[in-house]
Amino acid sequence: MSRLAATFSELAQKGRKALIPFVTAGDPHPQFTVPLMHAMVGAGADIIELGVPFSDPMADGPVIQRASERALAHHQSLRTTLAIAAEFRKTNGHTPIVIMGYLNPVEVMGYEQFAQAVHAAGIDGVLTVDLPPEEAQACVEQLKSRDIDPIFLLAPNSSAARIASMDTVGAGYLYYVSLKGVTGAAHLNVAEVEAKLAEIRANTTLPIAVGFGVKDAQTAKTIAQLGDGVVVGSALIREIEANLHNPPQAKEAIIELLTAMRLAMDN
Repeated sequence: MSRLAATFSELAQKGRKALIPFVTAGDPHPQFTVPLMHAMVGAGADIIELGVPFSDPMADGPVIQRASERALAHHQSLRTTLAIAAEFRKTNGHTPIVIMGYLNPVEVMGYEQFAQAVHAAGIDGVLTVDLPPEEAQACVEQLKSRDIDPIFLLAPNSSAARIASMDTVGAGYLYYVSLKGVTGAAHLNVAEVEAKLAEIRANTTLPIAVGFGVKDAQTAKTIAQLGDGVVVGSALIREIEANLHNPPQAKEAIIELLTAMRLAMDN
């Protein structure tokens, strides 16, 4: 059983839902990320999504786009992101890490070498935003042969057939994009999320994590009542952006926000 599957199973047994923070590796500088990852675990994070900075992040809103720009200014890359994950893994052997990014750097590295590097870094899942399941076989084979879970995005307009195909190809969990738009968008419609999650559950046995629109403790609590995991990204990165000249303060603000989300989700 993978670390992701074990984590969701353990949480389900306890009647709890996964808190999944997303941060961009190397933002605002490379030395900040590993201590932040450990701090997020201490604040109640169950799984960490680590963003690979990319020059053209088409699914990301302005907040995460700027985070990528800051990281890229420090020469952050796919390889250095893997190095950050490996450093975290030296002292944390239980918290699953999912890297989230775009296909171009993966194809440049090559699927086999990429899967080998991801495995060596102690990463548990890979979410490649612009790799649809219909075109993912070669990459998925390399990942699954090393017990790495390929994770796919579902949209509000995903059909039942497409959900079922992602259930077949994917592993770990499915990531439901709760909004039509980019990360950090507003106007989360809870009734629509609830209806779509019912359709998704009818076509998959995988856990479902919900993201794109989780901003505060109340939103996290509401989503936790519907899905198996709550993904929060832009709200955390806003704290980094607001404290670029005081990274320790950014970390404290992120800890405070995640702690509030964890308490709200558990209550």
